Amino acid sequence: MNTPKRKNKKKPVRKISHIMKNKLSILFLLVLIALVILLGVITFINLKSGDRYKKQVLSQAQQKYESRTIPSKRGSIYDSNGNLLAVSNKVYNVILDCQAVNSDSDYMDPTVKALVDIFGIDEGDIRTRLTSESTKDSQYQILKKQVSMDDKQAFEDYCDTSAEDLSAKEIEERRNVQGVWFEEDYLRVYPYNETACDTLGFTFSRDTADYGIEGYYNSTLTGTDGRQYGYLNDDSTVEQTIIEAQDGNSLELSLDLGTQQIVEKWVNAFMESTGAKNIGVIVEDPSNGEILAMDGGDRYDLNDPRDLSSLYSQEEIKAMNDEDMMDALTSMWNNFCVTDIFEPGSVVKPIVMAAALEQGKISTTDTFYCDGFQNFGVPGNITTIKCANVDGHGTETLAEVIANSCNDAMMQIGAAMGVDNFLRAQSTFNFGSRTGIDLPNEGYGIMHTKETMKETELACSAFGQGFSCTMIQEINAMCSVINGGYYYQPHLVTKIKDANGGLVKNITPVLQKQTISSNISADIRSYMAASVQQGTSMKSKVQGYSSGGKTGTAEKFPRGNGKYVVSFIGFAPVEDPKVLIYVVVDEPDVEDQASSSYPQFVAQAILSELLPYMNVQPDESTDGTIPTTELWEGFDGHVKNTNYGQIDENGNLVDDQGNRIDWDGNRIDDNGYLLNSDGSYQIDENGEYIKSTNLEETDIAYGSSGDGLPEGISDTNVPGPPDDNTDPIEDNNMTSEGLTNEEAGLE
Repeated sequence: MNTPKRKNKKKPVRKISHIMKNKLSILFLLVLIALVILLGVITFINLKSGDRYKKQVLSQAQQKYESRTIPSKRGSIYDSNGNLLAVSNKVYNVILDCQAVNSDSDYMDPTVKALVDIFGIDEGDIRTRLTSESTKDSQYQILKKQVSMDDKQAFEDYCDTSAEDLSAKEIEERRNVQGVWFEEDYLRVYPYNETACDTLGFTFSRDTADYGIEGYYNSTLTGTDGRQYGYLNDDSTVEQTIIEAQDGNSLELSLDLGTQQIVEKWVNAFMESTGAKNIGVIVEDPSNGEILAMDGGDRYDLNDPRDLSSLYSQEEIKAMNDEDMMDALTSMWNNFCVTDIFEPGSVVKPIVMAAALEQGKISTTDTFYCDGFQNFGVPGNITTIKCANVDGHGTETLAEVIANSCNDAMMQIGAAMGVDNFLRAQSTFNFGSRTGIDLPNEGYGIMHTKETMKETELACSAFGQGFSCTMIQEINAMCSVINGGYYYQPHLVTKIKDANGGLVKNITPVLQKQTISSNISADIRSYMAASVQQGTSMKSKVQGYSSGGKTGTAEKFPRGNGKYVVSFIGFAPVEDPKVLIYVVVDEPDVEDQASSSYPQFVAQAILSELLPYMNVQPDESTDGTIPTTELWEGFDGHVKNTNYGQIDENGNLVDDQGNRIDWDGNRIDDNGYLLNSDGSYQIDENGEYIKSTNLEETDIAYGSSGDGLPEGISDTNVPGPPDDNTDPIEDNNMTSEGLTNEEAGLE
């Protein structure tokens, strides 16, 4: 069957109007003209400047070589007298352009030889970088970091072919040293090595720090890096565009280098002669909260902070795994004075008494009877808390309570205050809260609450057991007790300056509150003076100066283990205190640890040197001269001045001029004989050379701590601190409740 064919239906053709044809023609003509003009412009540019633009594009391939970071300089740190404690010195990184060296076979051997000879870089490492597929075309290989300017100059002198004594072969060889250039950098240097290491802290890199002042003020000290860009000009030479680096701000501290060295001198002597698990010392200006010196006990070189040899033997270090190593380093870097918490003991008694007087719970005319103990509880369930003097002190005035360090009387005072008022007093003096000192990782202590503080806890807290605090909390609270009642935020940084020395910010003392009246403050000073004159603080006495003090002896928890924290806090002069010192000895290395004599010995030695250094007038001297204070005999043979020189490459102690000296700072010859300043020998009356008596360490008996009034706690009924270890402030590693960088306008 034939199917008929379907005829295709033609679509109608839409005719373009005459007007539309004209418009399209005009549009086409315009586009054509534009294309012709554009082509002409491109041709013109290409003929005139094509090579230049081509080279600029190609130069982007060299951006890594031609563009570099200009490092900013980290701000310096100064003490209160302008002594440099931390500074960034310019150094150089050695950079190898492998592509340049590989561009000519004659370049490799001379370049490798120069790098090995001048910088001591491993030859195998250099050749591997030059030949490896991953690096042979690299224009940026860091061969060695932080070489000195002298080393850089030595390399440049080596490559200088103008010297007359060079042979033709040597000239050719040195001309073939190619592809080596130097990148500027900065190396953090601490001129006094371990001095104030806990307080200053250190940098992990140019802009990274976690500890000490370096960590707390890291954003202030760190500058902003600049940039240098390279491009090719019309003559095919490199032009440079530079964005200058902005150097970091510098810090001026309240810390005084001389005071710090005096403190460390006597701490070192005690640790060498007697030893302890740890020791901490803080010296503070009670009138404004400025820290004059702070020593957390550990010693490490800030220029080599990962060196544990000052605390561990090489065998112990080798036996450490990574976790042990990190724990050891963290422990060494932490500042005992602001981080660690402990039961303070009797050093809090003047603070508690001051609070009770301020609250009107006791009066200055009150007396207390000590029979040697206090009972708590109900018949059949009695808890007895003893005084250190189990036979009792009898009837005591407030001055005698402090002088005798009477626990019985303090328990009565605590009971008179009651739980609510006692807790309020602790809060007033910032126990249980961070002080806001400008140092990281500040501890806060563990306090009782209204729910956990019963009559026994209240009684024991009144004499400094059953709660914990930090050293900075205790000394800052005591500052307000003796200065008229003014509580200042403790601080170290007093000025912030820009890179040119211009003042950016004055950090003035921050008065936070008044804790007690000036009259009560004067009364407490007199009570603490009685403790030095006739009480438990007598061994702290510095001749020629009036002073006040309070001892502390706290048995560590769990009780009955024979481990103690002993302490002393004292000030001078009595009427107008210029300095307050707090010494804490954690587990002194002696058979009987419960003796507050040891921190007194340290405090006495420091103050005997510090008060004249500070030009404090001897108010108990009739003729204005300073009588000699007889120091603890245990220091004999162990005192080494920290402000004299350094150890040379042969292990000898030398002064700033490189002259050999003994531990007293006297100039000596190689055999230990004393020399005059001109190098001549000192001669005795018999015409014989005089030999130094302090050339090396000698074993001296510790000496007796002497008979003193007892205050040690050996009572298993004394409760420990509460178990709540929850930090009331989260994520507080680098901030505080007080003045932060942001609040100070530093960020």
